[in-house]
Amino acid sequence: MTPSKNREFDYTLLTALFLLVITGLVILYSTSAYNGDVKFHDSFYYLKKQVFATLLGIAGMFVVANMDYHVWRHFAVLGYLTAILLSVAVLFIGDEINGSKRWLSLGPLSFQPSEFAKVALILFLAQMVTRNVKDIGKMRTMLKIMLMILPVVGLVGASNLSTAIIILGIGVILIFVASPKYGQFIFMGLLGVGFMAVFLALESYRLERLAIWRNPEAYEKGYQTLQGLYAIGSGGLFGRGLGESIQKLGFVPEAQNDMIFSIICEELGLFGAGFVLILFLILIWRFFVIATHAADLFGALIATGAMGHMMIQVILNIAVVTNTIPNTGITLPFISYGGTSVMFLLVEMGLVLSVSSWVK
Repeated sequence: MTPSKNREFDYTLLTALFLLVITGLVILYSTSAYNGDVKFHDSFYYLKKQVFATLLGIAGMFVVANMDYHVWRHFAVLGYLTAILLSVAVLFIGDEINGSKRWLSLGPLSFQPSEFAKVALILFLAQMVTRNVKDIGKMRTMLKIMLMILPVVGLVGASNLSTAIIILGIGVILIFVASPKYGQFIFMGLLGVGFMAVFLALESYRLERLAIWRNPEAYEKGYQTLQGLYAIGSGGLFGRGLGESIQKLGFVPEAQNDMIFSIICEELGLFGAGFVLILFLILIWRFFVIATHAADLFGALIATGAMGHMMIQVILNIAVVTNTIPNTGITLPFISYGGTSVMFLLVEMGLVLSVSSWVK
């Protein structure tokens, strides 16, 4: 049966998404006002940039949501090749900010190609798995698809290991969902561990992060982790109150970025942090529902890829903030400061909304 567009968007997903975006902007202002005032003499500096990126992202989301998602099958390979080219460009002409070369500048604007790579990879893998669905159970086919994504994982990982882990995780989840033979993933998992071990060994600072994680008190670079834990612990059940954080006043460096969850815990307590997590859980639940009711395999894999992306990024960010895993510099979706991140996340949500509006 040919898929047709005769269903409304998933309004539960839309409601949870807008609540999360609004909550994120409120928390971002509360967290960034001090840094904005100190560095730029404008407490609204970070908020204004994030609102601009969010509005662009929402516009892009609705444009993509109202398009036939099957169109993207024709651009999936081109999008993936573009992601590789942009990742190569970062290595040679990228801008270095805070010691990391992750940005490309286009006039007055700058963006992170790694955020584009996540969306491009979801479409590319959805297309590759759909094209090879009859042979997906064969080890040769699985290895072929995994090898296809290693170039972008390697290029992104050269400057941004955390995003490379997310990209690799998305790939594993999509192939795992499509494959009927789960036993093969033991071998695939060992390959993945080996790949990450090589990346860790290539740069000494990555091995140093493991030592800092085990004993943050013994290292100067463990300061951020300790201050984040102090913020979480001081929040209690109900928090100090919105805007009342002490740790954001320079104690947690760049609190509006990766460590923003610790400030949520400090200001809003366990209940406020729980509310944010519930919104993420609703998003993930709706991704799952949309994937299971998708009109075809391509649509199901797009929704599954978005679900995997959201799950991995949220879990890793919170794990880093609570020092459950070493610090990897992963942002909290829709909450942490980052214009490129929020724009491409919203476009990704547009893809899922498009899938939700089609039926068999």
